[in-house]
Amino acid sequence: MNIFETLAAEFPAELWQIENAAALIDEGNTIPFIARYRKEKTGSLDDQLLREIAERLEYLRGLDKRREEIRAAIEEQGKLTDELSAQLDAANVLAVLEDLYRPYRPKRKTRASAAKEKGLEPLADFLLQQKLGRPEAEAEKYIDPDKGVADAEEALQSAMDIIAEMVSDDADVRARLRDYTLKNGSLVSAAADPEAQSVYEMYYDYREPIPRAAGHRVLAVERGEREGYLKVNLEVNADTALAIVSRRFVRAKNDCGDRVAAACADSYTRLLWPSIEREVRNTLFEQASAAAIRVFSENLRQLLLQPPVKDAVTLGFDPAYRTGCKIAVVDGTGKVLDTTVVYPTKPHNDIAGAKKTLAKLIEKHGVTVIAIGNGTASRESEIFVAELIKEIPQKVSYMMVSEAGASVYSASKLAAAEFPQFDVSLRSAVSIARRLQDPLAELCKIEPKAIGVGQYQHDMPKKELEAALDGVVEACVNLVGVDLNTASQPLLARVAGITNAVAGNIVAYREEHGAFQNRKELLKVAKLGPKAFEQSAGFLRIAGGSSLLDNTGVHPESYKAAERLLSRCGFTLADAAAGRLGALAQKAETLGYAALAEELGVGEPTLRDIAGELMKPGRDPRDQLPPPLLRTDVLEMKDLKPGMELQGTVRNIVDFGAFVDIGVHQDGLIHISQLADRRVSHPLDVVRVGDIVSVRVLSVDPAKKRISLTMRSTGSTEDTGRF
Repeated sequence: MNIFETLAAEFPAELWQIENAAALIDEGNTIPFIARYRKEKTGSLDDQLLREIAERLEYLRGLDKRREEIRAAIEEQGKLTDELSAQLDAANVLAVLEDLYRPYRPKRKTRASAAKEKGLEPLADFLLQQKLGRPEAEAEKYIDPDKGVADAEEALQSAMDIIAEMVSDDADVRARLRDYTLKNGSLVSAAADPEAQSVYEMYYDYREPIPRAAGHRVLAVERGEREGYLKVNLEVNADTALAIVSRRFVRAKNDCGDRVAAACADSYTRLLWPSIEREVRNTLFEQASAAAIRVFSENLRQLLLQPPVKDAVTLGFDPAYRTGCKIAVVDGTGKVLDTTVVYPTKPHNDIAGAKKTLAKLIEKHGVTVIAIGNGTASRESEIFVAELIKEIPQKVSYMMVSEAGASVYSASKLAAAEFPQFDVSLRSAVSIARRLQDPLAELCKIEPKAIGVGQYQHDMPKKELEAALDGVVEACVNLVGVDLNTASQPLLARVAGITNAVAGNIVAYREEHGAFQNRKELLKVAKLGPKAFEQSAGFLRIAGGSSLLDNTGVHPESYKAAERLLSRCGFTLADAAAGRLGALAQKAETLGYAALAEELGVGEPTLRDIAGELMKPGRDPRDQLPPPLLRTDVLEMKDLKPGMELQGTVRNIVDFGAFVDIGVHQDGLIHISQLADRRVSHPLDVVRVGDIVSVRVLSVDPAKKRISLTMRSTGSTEDTGRF
């Protein structure tokens, strides 16, 4: 199969869809643009599938390039046979290609290469023929003190070194041994120092079959080994593994066969097994990392798409002890109205003074919600805020907001440029408030891996992790759309087709010329050419501009079609602006979307999208989600009792369960076994980051700061499950 046929076999897509998607990617189109505005060509493949296809396409093209490099290298040695060429063509993963190339790859000096230099290759071939007779007699022909071959036994041992390397380089043996290890091996770890206390103590005597080794446990033992707490290895039945090796080479029970068997045993112990163990461990790590990246990516997607708390004057509360709690009040658009510092926590404990200050700010600016950072001193700060809310006449609620990455943003050049008048801690308070108001716009300013909704993110391959997370941010930004006249440079830089430099130019143009009045004005921005305009325009919104269409997801290339659609259905743009298009979809259905699409010169999927956008100009898809859970009171861990029912917000999802904020500062864990009455294969099948869930307390361990929760309605309520 060619690359496109391979992709069509691997993905839920037809060959024509794959070919068109690849052509669009090769033309320099972005994934969001292809997914949103080229549905006719791709059969409406979504952005996630398109990204996976693009990644696999790149891999397969790289594989083809490596295949031809290997073929050329072997051919240059004069050793390329028709059989080997066919094997190279059939290899569909890099490991198989490299196995085939292994015997021909230039090597550093080895025992085998030294033996070949002594002219002992013919003796190795003689042993491999495994004929009757004494190998010692044949070996005597190769005694040559000048070459370092003192006697027959030394000649035989050197010839066996050649055989051992040949066995180790055999692609079929390696493939069989690798497969056997993956299916039948065990992942084993032990304490490097049994007396040492660490978070890895559950892995001090750990053994698990490789097929059942969960990704998060693979990552845990890998990290434990790196940090010096664990010794980690793989174990297999050595006799069975050696039999796999020997079967291919040992064909006779005689003296020569015994020598070959001994060479196979040496090859397995000295060369093969160490290499296969490294390969399999790398495979396990790569698989675990890929799974963790998928979970991290999905968590990030859900976090970024959390519903914004719109038009609310918000007080950002950045907790601290000695240096005081930093306060920032921002209006409904995120503009900073006021800042201060209060000292309700130790060592100052100025609770009365802090309450007086905040009460004045709340009354002065009409604050309706308080965003509290969840870092140091957040517990005391939450109690303080809950008490304050009870004492003031205004109706105010609060929410704990993750501080993950806030310090990174606050100390960045971006934050310094945005708030040169504030110190680092006050910038953090502003960021905390804005995270509640619009998570997507604020979190785009932070490196995705610093946002903190994954597991073992610091252990994953950096390039793969960053590519996946950047793809998620890009997808979310383009799904929601960006206000061209208010968006920050980091947010604009996430729009399809817009580089960071061009985003800076957009901001500069906006500052010099005022608000954009229409999308076409973008073409006046420095370095924003026709291709960038094509890719980005549909994702940029202009509220109150010269055309309603500029505040929708309708692409400028489809404006004429949109206006003609309205006309054919008896409406105008003024009707759209006034929200009088309730019957548009019905009228279009009556006329027939297929016939209308042909008449208007667009594809049917595009026409349906246009109708949807016209019916809700300026819509935010996040508004359809349940709003965040805001609180007015606080619990302490000592208040929790088994059986107590509470509502909470899902903060993070990992392979073994979900962490839920139930208002006691310490997130509780719903183990995967407690997520539903049915068996759950992964937590993401049941919950999402930001979900509001009803839970029941199973157990509380204040000493370990551990809260176990359940969402099960019936059956066992034991705190079961393994991390």
